[in-house]
Amino acid sequence: MDQNTFDLNNQTYANNNNILLGIINELQQIINSSREDLTIKRISDIIIKMNFFYNENKKYYESIMNQFANLENELNQLKQNFKINDINNQKELELKNGRYVGQVVNGLREGKGIYYVFNGDRYEGDWKNDKREGRGVEHWNDGNSYEGEFRNGSAEGKGIYYYHNGERYEGDLRNGKKEGKGVYYYPEGDIYEGDFRKDKREGKGIYYYHNGDREMGDYLNDKQIGKHVMLTRNGEVKINDYHN
Repeated sequence: MDQNTFDLNNQTYANNNNILLGIINELQQIINSSREDLTIKRISDIIIKMNFFYNENKKYYESIMNQFANLENELNQLKQNFKINDINNQKELELKNGRYVGQVVNGLREGKGIYYVFNGDRYEGDWKNDKREGRGVEHWNDGNSYEGEFRNGSAEGKGIYYYHNGERYEGDLRNGKKEGKGVYYYPEGDIYEGDFRKDKREGKGIYYYHNGDREMGDYLNDKQIGKHVMLTRNGEVKINDYHN
């Protein structure tokens, strides 16, 4: 394939733009992907790139928009039907607190599967040696959920917590708790970005107020401490001193 053409689904199109060629190459790779969990994320990424490219260069309207529509349909289908129905060696296990449907190795949950807990909780994703390990999504009966990495049965690595009250955390986790660098979104529009330790804001951080002000300083045990520098939306600089 030369740099001026690309082939997609046995059709050849003229292409004089390296950006479009790069997008199409990515698309061809994910079409052949057998990893459903990776495919969902990568399709989302391709949709964003295609949408951006279309707005920037309408010359390729027909080819881009046709594939954009197809990918959106495929993405919605994957999100709605991600149930492991096509996973090899699917089995069902009746457990003490619930039911597991998925891959099993030597009687243990290993591979991909869904664990339905009797109390209404649910986990779907990767397993290793009977524990959550890899990537997965956990839903709790209180309306909260987590999507991201798991290690040794707990949320650990990079992930996102979604809370039923509209709050959201994106960042590092350790043993199920917010630990490291992260961003916390509040429903009224405020945002905290910085350090976390044992589920609390601790270390350096920036607090963005929904009115446009932002404040930088130290946190301890989820509270502001010491001197904080505030930059107002009007360009003023203020010093706030917090005594705890």
